[in-house]
Amino acid sequence: MSTADASADQPLVPADARARAKVPARAYITWVALALMTTSSVASLRPAPTMALYGLAAVFLYLVPAIVFLLPTSLVSAELASGYDGGVYNWVSRGISKPMGFLAVWCQFAMTIFYYPSLLGFVASTLAYVINPELASSGVWTALVIVVIYWSGVWVSSRGTKGVAGLASGGLIIGTLIPGVILVTLGVVFLGQGNASAAPMDADHLLPVWAGLSSLVLIVNNFLSYSGMEMNAVHVGTLRNPAREFPRAIFLAMGLVLLIFILPALAISWIVPAEQLSLTAGIMQAFDTVFAYFGSQWLTPIIGIMLVTASLGGMLTWLAGPSKGLLLISRQEGYLPPFLQRLNKNGVQQNILVTQGVVTTVIALGYALVPTVSNAYWIFSVITTQVYLIMYLLMFVAAVRLRRNDPDHPRGYRAPMLGALCGVGFAASLAALLVGFIPPSQFESGNPGVYLLIVAGGALGLGLLVPFLFYRLRKPSWKLPEGSEVSPS
Repeated sequence: MSTADASADQPLVPADARARAKVPARAYITWVALALMTTSSVASLRPAPTMALYGLAAVFLYLVPAIVFLLPTSLVSAELASGYDGGVYNWVSRGISKPMGFLAVWCQFAMTIFYYPSLLGFVASTLAYVINPELASSGVWTALVIVVIYWSGVWVSSRGTKGVAGLASGGLIIGTLIPGVILVTLGVVFLGQGNASAAPMDADHLLPVWAGLSSLVLIVNNFLSYSGMEMNAVHVGTLRNPAREFPRAIFLAMGLVLLIFILPALAISWIVPAEQLSLTAGIMQAFDTVFAYFGSQWLTPIIGIMLVTASLGGMLTWLAGPSKGLLLISRQEGYLPPFLQRLNKNGVQQNILVTQGVVTTVIALGYALVPTVSNAYWIFSVITTQVYLIMYLLMFVAAVRLRRNDPDHPRGYRAPMLGALCGVGFAASLAALLVGFIPPSQFESGNPGVYLLIVAGGALGLGLLVPFLFYRLRKPSWKLPEGSEVSPS
């Protein structure tokens, strides 16, 4: 029966009533559910070895960025998301300018170029404990794993495979909570049986030892650990009372995230001496040591597979997301050449993924060329953080300008003391970006100039120079009117 026939048999209803009837009821979620969603997208065991180097001081080094970065980022992005659709591009475009909006969305995408080598470097070291622990220190092995897994991920994503999000969400339990609880529990039992902690656990070690600015550099890694809150802020509109419930969700999420970050880091510092700790394989070192102590070393490969599963799920989720956002903006404004705007038969931006893969492959060779795997891992983590921080600097400025220039625009949530929050967040982000150019005290390279050249070249070149060139070279023909299509690649 046609639509016209069906409607003829129905009583006449006013048009506005019919329109209201077609609008589905909004699906609300509880603030506890939002807190758990936030925790699952932020918390990870991957940064634990980095902070385990500091022992008890890891508590301080996690709390500081949580207060000066995580809290401002969460509350500010919630106000922006509740008032303006379109994500960070629209926020920065309306608050500052369209070119700055492109820079923001570019940095959100570009950080993944160095994020994948650091994430997959962790995967390679973890897999080594499943196959042969000696491979964990092999740069060639690490580079090979990065290349193979990344291109496998591109193949999976290019086919438009569904269910990736479910794999990533399951990773919180499989690859984070269960291993984390096991590690902390066995660590407590290890100490309870009279074994001495590898790192001092007294009040004199609550603060990190001051060795100049270089002693602060590892805290930069924590900014990357807390990044991504602006993506979770889009859910603020699904709360029944955002003004009251969103702060609750954020503070609960902060507490859970801090527990997941701090306790495993402390457990590693109890078990593995700092001078023996690998930044990529530290978690597996701790599991291997404590399992050996309890005569259950056969569990080490199982834990390794669980950790790898979670990391791969996260990689697949990130692989297509940021590049999809960049593609949509570029089609509207003509920021990328037509080659990078083409879609394959599954509607996936395959050319962007392949181009990104070529760059990632070149970067992966750094693991084979840099003297130690830990050094390469740290360099890529710093570059990732600095590129992402450029986006946050723009977001804080845009939030202040939007509140000042458009104060009456409807917002589902208004952050308290927005100016102060943005000021603290901007200052913390800028300080972290600048400190990242300083080699850490644990960095083994004897040439700080080489470190500075690599980090500055990667962060500033990828984060500023490349988008500037795209913007300057753009052409009107690069714009794709709505409904048009580029021939599939």
